[in-house]
Amino acid sequence: MIDFELGDELALIRETALGFANDQLRPRDREFEKARAVAAEVHEAFRAIGLGAIEVPEEQGGAGLGALARVLVFEELAAADAGAALALDSLGPALYPLLELAGGDALDALARPVLERTGARGVLVWDGAGRVRRERGRVSAEIPWVPTDRVDLLVILDPTGAVCVSEGIARSELRGAGLRAAGASALRLEDAPVRAAWEGAAGARRALARARLYAAALLVGVMRAASDFSREYALNREAFGRPIAHHQALAFLIADMATAVESTRLLVQEAAWRIDGGEEAAEPCATAFLEAAEQAMFVTPNALQILGGHGFMQDYPVEKFMREARTLGLLFGGTDAAREEAGRELDTTPGPAAVGGAGA
Repeated sequence: MIDFELGDELALIRETALGFANDQLRPRDREFEKARAVAAEVHEAFRAIGLGAIEVPEEQGGAGLGALARVLVFEELAAADAGAALALDSLGPALYPLLELAGGDALDALARPVLERTGARGVLVWDGAGRVRRERGRVSAEIPWVPTDRVDLLVILDPTGAVCVSEGIARSELRGAGLRAAGASALRLEDAPVRAAWEGAAGARRALARARLYAAALLVGVMRAASDFSREYALNREAFGRPIAHHQALAFLIADMATAVESTRLLVQEAAWRIDGGEEAAEPCATAFLEAAEQAMFVTPNALQILGGHGFMQDYPVEKFMREARTLGLLFGGTDAAREEAGRELDTTPGPAAVGGAGA
């Protein structure tokens, strides 16, 4: 059974991430959005406490603490600024194809240089539709959007495997709506040389599952922040002689929003727990991402509505939360692909008759 107690080590990791987010990210979120980047001193502080390498194996210089530790950290960071969380995480979900398909030597050769350079970015692109063309060790593709203004290592994942590219990447900046602190770019690859390639459908499936879980953790942080902020606003805003949170319809809505956050967090943490336990996690991760994306689009628009006209002003963060939630929900094939994955797994799960026999 899943243990809902985090334990001292994980609780300390979460508290460390919360303290960093409160001290370094939340007070400067609009500054980072405007700059499309996180300040260099914040990058250095993040590297110093080791949160960016929390899931990297110890053999490659990381903490090797697993998926649950990482989702705890990135929920806290995203609750302050999801774009900054992506910008600070040098490899981000690009780590997962390297872990699942490549192994230690590739991590040393490809991941370590990115981790050791301040501001360097590894980027993962999911090619579920087969739009990336590979021929004789070269890659060509038009990638319409990635959340970064810098690409040091591009990992393209598809259902059969992954390729890595670090040269021949033409980038053009986009304005972007959500995750502005991470930047936004369109990429063009024209016969870009493949630096490394790996085949393996099972490994690709695991890598995609872990990438979806990463995005789901960010979504939980965003919707939690939206829920908490709008609740506090409603408790302090008075109408007809009492706080608006005390009016029944709004009180019920606030309760529903808090429930959405807590239930989604449990799905995300259970999926991470399964990964750390070596269990099959494609369906739990797809389900967690799907639930996070859909619940975030329930929580964040309602948070904005609670603030009324103030919700659309940049004096308050709820408009930012809604932009980020919508953007995160588009990652890795979006909700349609996640729903298809979750449904496919349910179709292959043995029913009671297959397990014990109809008359057992």
